[in-house]
Amino acid sequence: METATFAAGCFWGVEEAFRQIPGVIQTTVGYLGGYTQNPTYKDVCTDETGHAEVVQVEFDPAKVGYEQLVDAFWSMHDPTTLNRQGPDIGTQYRSAIFFHSAEQERVARASKEQAQASGKFRRPIVTEITPASPFYRAEDYHQQYLAKRGLSHCHI
Repeated sequence: METATFAAGCFWGVEEAFRQIPGVIQTTVGYLGGYTQNPTYKDVCTDETGHAEVVQVEFDPAKVGYEQLVDAFWSMHDPTTLNRQGPDIGTQYRSAIFFHSAEQERVARASKEQAQASGKFRRPIVTEITPASPFYRAEDYHQQYLAKRGLSHCHI
C-alpha cells in the first residue's frame, strides 16, 4: 500500500470522490500543513493554525497509480482559486498536494504543468505542492461524513 494526501476544499466531498476510485483501500480526513500540534476542527476553522483540510488516501499501486489519483484531484475542484472552494473561504480550503516521496513530487509537478497547459483552466493554477508534514486525523464525525448520510456530494 501507498499513501497520498490531497487538499481540495472541504474534505467531505473530496473524501467521497476518492472513495469511489477502484484501488483506493481507505480514506481518512484530517488536517495537515500547519504548525499547531493536534488541532481540532474548531481550531482549524479559525484560519490561524495553518492547516488544510486534507484527505489521506491509502491505495494499492497495483490497482491504481498515483498518476490516476492526481488526475482525479484536478477534476474534483477548482485549482485556480486561492484559499477557497465554492462558498468555503480560508487557508484551510486551499488546493494542495502533499507528497510522500520524490517520485510523488515529480508526478505532481509534471501533472500540474500538464493541467495548466491543457487550456482547461482559464486562470493560473495555485495548487501548492509541498512535502507531507504531520497528519492529524479529524474527529470521528467527519470520517466518511457524506457516506454516513447517504450523500455523494455536498455542494449545490
